[in-house]
Amino acid sequence: MDLFRSEPMHLVQLIIPIESSHLTVAYLGDLGLIQFKDLNAEKSPFQRTYATQIKRCGEMARKLRFFREQMSKAGLSPSAWSLTQADDDVDTLEAKLGELEAELVEINANSEKLQRAYNELLEYKIVLQKAGEYFQAAQSSATAQQRESGSVQSGEESLETPLLTEQEMTTDQSKQVKLGFVTGLVPKEKAMAFERILFRATRGNVFLKQAAVEEPVIDPVSGEKVEKNVFVVFYSGERAKSKILKICDAFGANRYPFTEDLGKQAQMITEVSGRLLELKTTIDSGLLHRGNLLQSIGEQYDRWNVLVRREKSIYHTLNMLSIDVTKKCLVAEGWSPVFATKPIQDALQRATCDSNSQVGAIFQVLRTKESPPTYFQTNKFTSAFQEIVDAYGVAKYQEANPAVYTVVTFPFLFAVMFGDWGHGICLLLATLVFIIREKKLSSQKLGDITEMTFGGRYVILMMALFSIYTGLIYNEFFSVPFELFGRSAYACRDLSCRDSTTIGLIKVRDAYPFGVDPAWHGSRSELPFLNSLKMKMSILIGVAQMNLGILLSFFNAKFFRSNLNIWFQFIPQFIFLNSLFGYLSLLIIIKWCTGSKADLYHVMIYMFLSPTDDLGENQLFVGQKTTQFTDSTRLMRVFLYQLVLLLLALVAVPWMLLPKPFLLKSQHEKRHGGQSYTPLQETDDSLQLEANHDSHGHEEFEFSEIFVHQLIHTIEFVLGAVSNTASYLRLWALSLAHSELSSVFYEKVLLLAWGFNNVFILIVGLIVFICATIGVLLVMETLSAFLHALRLHWVEFQNKFYEGDGYKFYPFSFALLGDEEE
Repeated sequence: MDLFRSEPMHLVQLIIPIESSHLTVAYLGDLGLIQFKDLNAEKSPFQRTYATQIKRCGEMARKLRFFREQMSKAGLSPSAWSLTQADDDVDTLEAKLGELEAELVEINANSEKLQRAYNELLEYKIVLQKAGEYFQAAQSSATAQQRESGSVQSGEESLETPLLTEQEMTTDQSKQVKLGFVTGLVPKEKAMAFERILFRATRGNVFLKQAAVEEPVIDPVSGEKVEKNVFVVFYSGERAKSKILKICDAFGANRYPFTEDLGKQAQMITEVSGRLLELKTTIDSGLLHRGNLLQSIGEQYDRWNVLVRREKSIYHTLNMLSIDVTKKCLVAEGWSPVFATKPIQDALQRATCDSNSQVGAIFQVLRTKESPPTYFQTNKFTSAFQEIVDAYGVAKYQEANPAVYTVVTFPFLFAVMFGDWGHGICLLLATLVFIIREKKLSSQKLGDITEMTFGGRYVILMMALFSIYTGLIYNEFFSVPFELFGRSAYACRDLSCRDSTTIGLIKVRDAYPFGVDPAWHGSRSELPFLNSLKMKMSILIGVAQMNLGILLSFFNAKFFRSNLNIWFQFIPQFIFLNSLFGYLSLLIIIKWCTGSKADLYHVMIYMFLSPTDDLGENQLFVGQKTTQFTDSTRLMRVFLYQLVLLLLALVAVPWMLLPKPFLLKSQHEKRHGGQSYTPLQETDDSLQLEANHDSHGHEEFEFSEIFVHQLIHTIEFVLGAVSNTASYLRLWALSLAHSELSSVFYEKVLLLAWGFNNVFILIVGLIVFICATIGVLLVMETLSAFLHALRLHWVEFQNKFYEGDGYKFYPFSFALLGDEEE
């Protein structure tokens, strides 16, 4: 069927043997033409038949996500689709994924331990080097000072001078104090606080020496690069030692053992360096093994991922099916298009043969009063326009689809506001990039804005083509007019008229064949002329589109056999709209054709305020207002067109409001004959509840609610006829704004820069002009015109006929499986 009405749907029932159920659902998923109903809605996910299988699939999906994270950390990406067909069995795949996960977890754990040990040894080596340098310098200084005679009493003592001289140390052995020390690394940003806390906690009874590490080191605990200082803290007593150790732990300082013996220090540095080389070799071999493992996983990842998602979706669907009382078959119900009956039956038969089932699946159509889902067959061109309509609301089953007309009207209304064939060409070139590369781009993951633009590439293509068309009508190329279709019909009377007004122009040849004559651009009367043209054109377009909407309501009513909507909705709405604004559109056309100077504002205002007064010079045609004649007794006025149209508009309001609620009440009373309940129709057991609910819905007829609803609908249409017509004036306003902005950028930027006769200023002006044109006119103005065209379709056009209270057809299809995380 075409796009005007959704595909005919029917409710089908499938009775599938247990042994072929998995394969049947898989084939139906490949077909993607049936939307299953959940027949176990009252059961929780854990109470359903295949909860265990779904849990297994979820666990496999978790493992695959773990592999994906590990590949991302390693800088790898899944390879292209593998052609090998191994591991297609889910049980084999589950076992293999478990083995791979265990191996990868073990490799990661060993690598983490080795890396931590390596980082600790690296820090230890730095501590040995820095602290060793300090101890060696202190010992060298002390030795040099001992060689000097009388150095104890002479000069000021430095920090490196020993606190006790050799004589003082040997005089009284009982008074000697053994100094202990702690070495390690502390983060550089915490070094000052670390020193301050140590001083306060020990009341200054410590000596701290720090040395900065030149390059950041990897912290063994956090695994991040941190700038650190090597510290040596000298203390006296166990109490001070315990305080220092607690402070080190609080500041995240890593402590390492250290010896005062210089020989042992050199030996320890040698041992640590050798150990570092061994660990580096081990870590590199582990990383190589891990990379090979991840690469082998990446080669099969996409196929495994698709297989797991398919299996999980199959079991999700099987959980929506009810089990027969014999426990030997599953019963499924779902919606499918009528044209899909034969493909579904073929898929059922193929599944029966491939599963070696002795009993075939049963396919039958059920009768129901439930409203079917809405399904339109779209292609890559029409899908974007259908999405624009669906964003407002999904069409009710088989009601007229506005997308058929939106394909043309949406880009046309956009172009009326965006009319400039230079800007249209820019949009066209940008869109052709997406269209030419659509195969490549469709397989890539794009950003949000780029993906949205790529999805609407054919909408933008139509917008660009229509913008070129309306730009040719407006005769604007970046606001510059061109004589493309011939020479201007006007010429200067003398040389002085070029810079004055159109009064100095005379018509020397036939009218310009297509669009606005270029002579209007740049003249003083350009703005009044284009304002009048675009304002009247906006009204004509608006009235035409609203009439189309009302006409579509007639086709809807005729399709659904609703005579009430034809007689008491379509006809009065059509009369009301055209009695006022259809008449205004007719006056505009007559004024254009006759060249009359009639004031249409005056005509429309006094049509209501004083319908019997003479129009005078504002009369556009004979019989527009009155015809009068006399006889012997009286003067009789026969008021013609305007008065008749005004009376029709007044009559149309109660025509819309009153008859329909009373006729609906009368039909309800005839249908039920005064009964409180209607007997249930004979249906299948699975549809008894739905039929009961449907008939019960017919019993609840509240006349007051129907009347209030009709009253609201009538008021909305009457007021909307005025406001919606005025809303179409946005076409005039945005078109004028776009034209004026384009003119300002051209005259005040490009021409101004050209007038300086300076290459640098010209280049700067050209850059500013290009940036302003792209940023303001091609991006912001495009978005603005798009949103206004969207509003005109959603509010002014679709509210005349489109209910949009349906629900979309979402078939069970493997092609629709997304990449979202479980």
